[in-house]
Order: sequence, then C-alpha cells, then structure tokens
Amino acid sequence: MHIFDELDHKLISILREDGRAPLSKLAEILGVSRGTVQSRLDRLLQSGAALGFTIRVRQDYDEGAIRAIMMIEVQGRSTTKVIKFLRGLPELYTLHTTNGSWDLVAEIRAANLHEFDRVLREVRTVEGVLNSETSILLSSV
Repeated sequence: MHIFDELDHKLISILREDGRAPLSKLAEILGVSRGTVQSRLDRLLQSGAALGFTIRVRQDYDEGAIRAIMMIEVQGRSTTKVIKFLRGLPELYTLHTTNGSWDLVAEIRAANLHEFDRVLREVRTVEGVLNSETSILLSSV
C-alpha cells in the first residue's frame, strides 16, 4: 500500500484540476524536477494508489444522461467478490463502502433510460447482492 506524503497530495490535487497537465508544468508548480514528477506518477500508478487519468465534464454537459445513487446490501462475506464485479461496470462512476443498513453506495451514470435499466438489472442479479435501493438525481442545488 502506498503511503502518501505532502508532494503526492499536491501532485494529486493538481491532476484533479488538470489531468492533462504536462510533466514540465507539474514540476514547475511543485518546485521539483520532471524526473521526480515522473517517478511519483509511476509509483502512484504501479502501486494502484492512482487508477488513471480522466476528463471531468460539467454536470449539465449531457442533459440526457441519467445519474443516480444506488445503495446495495451484500450477503455475508461476499463483499469483495461483489465489489470486484461492480468495478467492471463502466456505468458505475464511483463505488463506496459504507456503514448502516447498506454495505455499498454506487453512483451510476448512464446515457439513457434503457442503459440505466440494464445496469440496475445487472447489479441486482450479481451473486451476493441481497437488496438495493436507487434514487435518480434530478438536479444539483
């Protein structure tokens, strides 16, 4: 497991704002060499601490997209197996473990209602998933 230091936190913070920032810009902002930035990025990726780079899109960019929160109850000790399967669904934008009545909380993003319905059915048929409750996100306030 990777232990983050202050430089790692700063690097991740910058990349959250601009995941396409060139190494030279990152090095300049952080006050370190390009080689240091490259080795930090390599270590974050190789350790699994960083999963990759992505684009952030405005919430209102695709108004036809369906966004929802799904709470999932998992049977006994099957959480690891369920998580492994759910991580393979591209429509599950984020996945969190939690406490309380539900074991997992997932943010779903689907292109349309048909895809949304498919994702719900797929999650509900996963071996180890006992129950789920889903709320569509209507607007951000």
